[in-house]
Amino acid sequence: MSDALPAANNIVRVLILQHPQEQDHALGTAGLLVRTLANAKLAVGLSWRNLGHALGEPAEARDWGVLYLGSAHATGQGPLVAVDRKGEILPDQRAALSGLAGLVVLDGNWAQAKALWWRNAWLTRLRRFVVVPDGPSLYGNLRKEARPDAVSTLEAVALALSAVEADPTIRERILVPFRALIGKARAAGLQGGKRDRRRRR
Repeated sequence: MSDALPAANNIVRVLILQHPQEQDHALGTAGLLVRTLANAKLAVGLSWRNLGHALGEPAEARDWGVLYLGSAHATGQGPLVAVDRKGEILPDQRAALSGLAGLVVLDGNWAQAKALWWRNAWLTRLRRFVVVPDGPSLYGNLRKEARPDAVSTLEAVALALSAVEADPTIRERILVPFRALIGKARAAGLQGGKRDRRRRR
């Protein structure tokens, strides 16, 4: 049997900035996301000079967005809401999405993601979007999150792309390998990213 992952042919590019301490996490989703998406790149580090440096090629910041860490009063507005620098919902959501070439997402726990945000001032020049999940993360009790509405990097990108590309099917195509990962983790007795020692004989 082939272990090849199903590909999602995303039009809007995805750039994942991963905190170095996240790359060895057993249940991390960044690598899985890159293997699932046809148009995605993973950059591991703490800081980059600008978007082009992180992407490895020239890029215009005005054409890119970032999945913003702040929260917006956007309940019922999801799954993706454009906000201004104060976190207020922009009145013209369609205009905010117009001409969007790519999305930057920060990968790590809450503290690590905040560190990436503050160490890369160029992120503030990108369009800001807040993901509004329609349910809890598929992680369940496998990985603790800082906020109850937090989801994995993969789940956030899946939601964002389904909105940006107006294709609800892309979300499930991205989630397929993640569901498989979660299933294997539960079968192996992992809790919080570590093996549950209570199941060891």
